[in-house]
Amino acid sequence: MIKEYITRQHYLDRVRPYIGKDIIKVITGQRRVGKSYLLFQIMDVITASDPGAQIIYINKELYEFDFIDNYRALLEYIKNKAKSKKNRYVFIDEIQDIDQFEKALRSLSAEGGYDIYCTGSNAGLLSGELATYLSGRYVEIKVFCLSYIEFLDFHKLQNNSGTFLKYIKYGGLPYLINLKLEDDIVYDYLKNIYNTILFKDVVKRHRIRNIAFLERLTIYLADNAGSLVSAKKISDFLKSQKTNISPNVVLNYLSHLESAFFILKVRRSEIAGKKIFEIGEKYYFEDLGLRHTIIGYRQADIGKILENLVFLHLKRSGYSITVGRIGEKEIDFACEKEGERLYVQVAYMITDQRVHDREFGNLLRIKDNFTKIVVSMDEMTGGKFKGIKHVNIKDFLVFAV
Repeated sequence: MIKEYITRQHYLDRVRPYIGKDIIKVITGQRRVGKSYLLFQIMDVITASDPGAQIIYINKELYEFDFIDNYRALLEYIKNKAKSKKNRYVFIDEIQDIDQFEKALRSLSAEGGYDIYCTGSNAGLLSGELATYLSGRYVEIKVFCLSYIEFLDFHKLQNNSGTFLKYIKYGGLPYLINLKLEDDIVYDYLKNIYNTILFKDVVKRHRIRNIAFLERLTIYLADNAGSLVSAKKISDFLKSQKTNISPNVVLNYLSHLESAFFILKVRRSEIAGKKIFEIGEKYYFEDLGLRHTIIGYRQADIGKILENLVFLHLKRSGYSITVGRIGEKEIDFACEKEGERLYVQVAYMITDQRVHDREFGNLLRIKDNFTKIVVSMDEMTGGKFKGIKHVNIKDFLVFAV
């Protein structure tokens, strides 16, 4: 494919071990996070190593593929394009727009001889029938918006306070490299992306009728990012605003927003016993720029914004994350990966002894020997307090954890 791009090596490295293997590669993520360009990178890797590769490419966002609207049309197109039974590589972008696509994937997988890659902007791809039909025959690669270090690379910027402000204001959608990083220009673009996600990936897909409530719900979530909420709490708040919506409907709408990868839910857990609490969770945004298009960028929200950034960095790093509880105290993030645990507290600034005692004191209550970190915007960090690291957020975001 003749397409200019900046290589996202982290994701390419995750896909590379599965190239040429009889396992379907499912690349998921929110719209406009770069899934299509990852496909182009994979195609280039394949054609470089296999000059005889038959690349069969379908992009459901292009009108020329509108006729492929069901699994039969998909199978027919692929079989007509395949000139031989060797070196067949199939790439399907936004596969969720093809009705019963999982039947086509199962058929191609059963026949063998196809190396299949597909992308989707809906978490439901990996539930229900796809999981049933293709159990054990696919791998998911989740793509996020640009990390801070990718943002520096894409925009050719240095790691300093001015650059960090741009990142937290505008977020990490890759297309921003084509725009001037100015409020009017960026937020006009992001507003269009927000509307596409809301109306195409949520309203249309789930046949939402109460659009006004959906929009109010996104405002509520943006305003309460990183705060403990529940369906009942949201329902009660809306009732106080003269909007009568049941908790069950709230749960459904939250699920639809999650399914579009627009928001990410984090449950609470008891650190001592690892018990998961069923009521009360936090929601964070996949992209902060999109969050700001809903309620604006507000300096008063800096604590919520930093917490959202740290959460995304931990997710990209492969951690399973819960909001930790120890007694009546909260740990922002209790993380686990490959048997190792990590505990992280996030603060805007450690301004006085009271804030210091709260952020470090909560972590000191945890009596295991796993790594514990306080992340803040304080410039004078780098030391430890009773074994707990204090790290500046710019430094935290450019290093793997």
